Amino acid sequence: MSADGHDPAPAAPSAPHAAGPFQLPVQRDSSVLPPPAAHPSDVLDPVSAEVPTAAQCVLGPLLRRRAAGTPTAPYALMPDGEVWTYRRTLQETEETAAALQALGVAPGELVLSWLPNGPEALRTWYGVNMAGAVLVPLNIAYRGTILHQVIADSGAEVLICRPSLAARLTESAQPPGKVRTIVLLPGPDEAPDKVRALAEQLSRRFRVHTGLRADRGEFTEPVPAPQPWDPQTVIYTSGTTGPSKGVVSSYAHLYSSCTAAFHGMAGPEDRYLLQLPLFHAGGTIGAYGMLVYGASVTVVPAFTTSEFWPLIRRTGTTLCTLLGVMATYLLKQPAVPQDTGHPLRAAYVIPFTEGAREFAERFGVSVRALFNMTEVSCPVLSDPGHAPDVPMHCGRPRPGITARVVDDHDREVADGETGELILRADRPWAFNSGYLGRPQETAAAWRNGWFHTGDGFRRAPDGGLVFVDRKKDAIRRRGENISSFEVETQAVAHPEVLEAAAVAVPGDEGEDEVLLVVAGRTPAAPVPPEALLAFLRERLAHFMLPRYIRLLPELPKTPTGKPTKHTLRAEGVTEDTWDREAAGIRIRRERIV
Repeated sequence: MSADGHDPAPAAPSAPHAAGPFQLPVQRDSSVLPPPAAHPSDVLDPVSAEVPTAAQCVLGPLLRRRAAGTPTAPYALMPDGEVWTYRRTLQETEETAAALQALGVAPGELVLSWLPNGPEALRTWYGVNMAGAVLVPLNIAYRGTILHQVIADSGAEVLICRPSLAARLTESAQPPGKVRTIVLLPGPDEAPDKVRALAEQLSRRFRVHTGLRADRGEFTEPVPAPQPWDPQTVIYTSGTTGPSKGVVSSYAHLYSSCTAAFHGMAGPEDRYLLQLPLFHAGGTIGAYGMLVYGASVTVVPAFTTSEFWPLIRRTGTTLCTLLGVMATYLLKQPAVPQDTGHPLRAAYVIPFTEGAREFAERFGVSVRALFNMTEVSCPVLSDPGHAPDVPMHCGRPRPGITARVVDDHDREVADGETGELILRADRPWAFNSGYLGRPQETAAAWRNGWFHTGDGFRRAPDGGLVFVDRKKDAIRRRGENISSFEVETQAVAHPEVLEAAAVAVPGDEGEDEVLLVVAGRTPAAPVPPEALLAFLRERLAHFMLPRYIRLLPELPKTPTGKPTKHTLRAEGVTEDTWDREAAGIRIRRERIV
């Protein structure tokens, strides 16, 4: 133990390929598929229809078992190189839970966390759950109307965030929902004097605290104790015909996602690259999955192409998920003799394009396909070591999942025909518990006893499922779902815009780009695209901003007055469409650490 009561971090290895906490041996035959990982005997097989016990899936009992069984084993390697052992993770969690209880956070209460990947985000999540409360993580790109809408929809009264993010709340006089208490957790680059000034400004409207830590001896077990079917998180996912919805996820739901994803793939010796954000299901599954399997995570704020392989080698990372164009970007890097000299042995590549097989061959990594949504639990995936031959092939429904491809009336379509994928799980609580405060949307998604994904699939001759298109009116870019409704709502907020329609068009890297088509109030004097983009930059997350803007006298419409988006999608990027990339305007993610 160090003087502050924390476990000292293990020393980094001196040799570049030395085995140790930060590094694993990397010399291997890349043509040999990795053997199935040995996993702890206390993990419930995902094929089982049994509901996991609280000891297996609820944060408090699970973390305590891991800390008691392997107290000095590493759980999290943080961005600054510090290592949290399981004992250290439990201590951080209890100190945070005690601080939350001191703030008055009660069991079952929803708590907002607005933080980038890092130690604060992890201990806030685990501390909230340890106190019996429910985590509501916010996308760090949120700002403006969508930020206020999500905060208000949650009904949460406590917000834990970076000062640099809290400053966005001062951009509007609109109150952020029911938030009464703001806890500021400064990042490494935030100046103390600026933090104090912001805290003073916020204190005129909120109860403000800087820091979130108390003596772990002050922590008391929540009453009643959380059960497997109780909510663990509420994660907001993009709306389509309306605002974003909060997906209520139980402990059993997240546990089922973790075991489905990592069964036969992860064991105590593995380390997963946590580069997907903790405000998305992809991030929570990776972090919690390694806790379930007694393994560890390498925590980074975000994916970076140039740092990916050096990070993998330096940290001994063995597993990861590559989302969107990540694999494509890595393949575009110049080939070097060391391409197979690394410890990474397996990766999910989502979506599974032709580049996935090329990635496997070049880097000597076993790749798998997967389909998942925040609402379900990794229901469709390929077997370990089996890379599908068909692009966009997602694998087969896993044991314990029943999948159907149906028409608009839930009638099965013939093999090879496109329909909507609907799902059902044998295990109770394996899927979401509904949308927060939205009974009608919940009933619509669960009609006829099946969860309707809103995604178009066809069944392949091998029995697998091939993704075709989104049935719902959503756009997918850089691993984010974009609500056309929310883009359109902000566009028509411009005083010179009468109506707007946002649609997906093909991007340069096989993903969607946003095309925004607008009609002005004065057709003879339309709003300049540059001015409209500048207006939207203050209101939308960076990933939601349109690349293309097209100006029309009026939008094409159906007889009932609705824009015919299929027409706009089919026309795509026309000669008169403005392209911000061609105009030299680059949109970059704001760096929050």
